Amino acid sequence: MGMSMNAGTSDYLKKYPERRISFFQSSYIVRVSFAAGIGGLLFGYDTGVISGALLYINEEFEYVKKSYLLQEIIVSMALVGAIFGAAIGGYINDVFGRRIATIIADLSFIIGSMIMAFAPNPMLIIVGRFLVGLGVGFASITAPLYIAEVSPSEIRGGLVSANCLMITGGQFLSYVINYGLTRVPGTWRWMLGLAATPALIQLVLMMFLPESPRWLYHKNRKEEATTVLSKIYPSPRLGDEIAILEDHLEKESKNKVKVKFSDVFKLKEIRLAFICGAGLQAFQQFVGISVIMYYSPIIIQMAGFKSNESALFLSLVVSALNAAGTILGIYLIDIAGRKKLVIGSLSGVVGALILLSVSCIIIGNGNKRQVFGWLAIAGLGVYILFFAPGMGPVPWTLNSEIYPEEYRGLCAGMSATVNWISSVIMSTSFLSMAEGIGLGQSFLILLGVAVLAIVFVIIYMPETKGLTFEEVADIWNQRAYGKDKNIESIIEKASA
Repeated sequence: MGMSMNAGTSDYLKKYPERRISFFQSSYIVRVSFAAGIGGLLFGYDTGVISGALLYINEEFEYVKKSYLLQEIIVSMALVGAIFGAAIGGYINDVFGRRIATIIADLSFIIGSMIMAFAPNPMLIIVGRFLVGLGVGFASITAPLYIAEVSPSEIRGGLVSANCLMITGGQFLSYVINYGLTRVPGTWRWMLGLAATPALIQLVLMMFLPESPRWLYHKNRKEEATTVLSKIYPSPRLGDEIAILEDHLEKESKNKVKVKFSDVFKLKEIRLAFICGAGLQAFQQFVGISVIMYYSPIIIQMAGFKSNESALFLSLVVSALNAAGTILGIYLIDIAGRKKLVIGSLSGVVGALILLSVSCIIIGNGNKRQVFGWLAIAGLGVYILFFAPGMGPVPWTLNSEIYPEEYRGLCAGMSATVNWISSVIMSTSFLSMAEGIGLGQSFLILLGVAVLAIVFVIIYMPETKGLTFEEVADIWNQRAYGKDKNIESIIEKASA
């Protein structure tokens, strides 16, 4: 069977339309994706809950309230943990599998959440934030990889984006809980400690879920992989999917030489894929999403809405728009495609940042009319509505697609590490930058970055909608070595 007729390709599905799998056709895929997506829920909850908890931590610890630096450390320590979690998690995913990586993430969430819930001082809050950050780092790469590898190519983008809905849903849940606990004694302890519950649920579920079939096949555990694949694909497509995996494995086994992990990025095709994937992850953060989600209550207060309750309620609205926009992204990603969706998303972000910067500059110059405060709130809403469908899910989806199976965990982990480092930079610098040059001027800098991001996407990002993993690999081989050259396997080229 030729490359153009691989199972799951557009030509294959045109010839055999009855073999196409719709989004909800397989309850097994939905169940596995949902269970894996709990990691996304935890990712979203733990990154979102701190924005409300910080208001009450400030009230309990006066010296935290007086120090923007200490506030930034509390917020960003989870991101520091995520950097280590993503870097280590990539290796764990490739060597030990997606299930083990998920279990490690759950244990980190549970232990970190309990430490924060009972922390007697800010130092232990920071320790707990680091541990949940480790879990976030693991979950940020493991859940998309796991979901992508159990998904048919025609619905892969939507299912991986559904994990992003779990992330935004977790952020929305954190704002709901933040708002609901505003008058409960020990407010911030409940906010931070509740993350242990879904982590415990996922930990139990993972005991009953299978390993990724692609990972199993790559580890030569073919019988186990076939058992899992038979629950995803009906016959005769099952045989075609297995034939593709077998062909890929045979090409690898022809040569005993294997590229060391330390040498992976010496391969030109992987470097090109990584530049695209990591660049998209960096721009996701540098256009300001961490700022909007972590500091939206504080930004709202800077815009003139001073009470904690008002700031949390308006932040809840912003978070709801984030979840709604992600639902739109799930629908569009396998229809419009990844590239068009990202360009449209960034174009809307540019418009929103113009509105935010202008309104905040006017407020910063002493104009206290509430209309400008409401314009700033509108800017936050427009930002989220455009960011969520495209720049929210696509970087994670693309990074689960563009790397070869044998190094997918490592490369996705390194790319996620770039994301978290960028997030740390943003979360530890924005409040200080806003204090130094003004909130509106800070948004102007983000506006310039968003324009650069559009240029980057146009130049470097390929379209991967509906392609098999093997076809995506061909894109990078052709970019690296030219369309007229024969495409060899990575291992064959590396050992030549």
